[in-house]
Amino acid sequence: METRGLACLVVGVDAMLKSANIELAGPMKQVGSALCNAVITGDVAAVKAAIDTGAAAASACGEVVSAHVIARPDDAVDGVLPKETVTRAPRK
Repeated sequence: METRGLACLVVGVDAMLKSANIELAGPMKQVGSALCNAVITGDVAAVKAAIDTGAAAASACGEVVSAHVIARPDDAVDGVLPKETVTRAPRK
């Protein structure tokens, strides 16, 4: 998911992580021109549900530029995706 501004990306990522069993792949990144993006991984259905929820939450407080699900990406795509998986803290 890519947004214009970090604040609405944080809102969207928070909603995604709470809505489905997915993981944030690497840190959220600032691309330039106020564009920020985040990559999530997981089961295709979970990622689709999370992207839908996150895009709705982020668009409520800012501009969502793009939100896409790539089911079973080709191995060549691994070269451009973040390598580090950020795990969430256990809920209390």
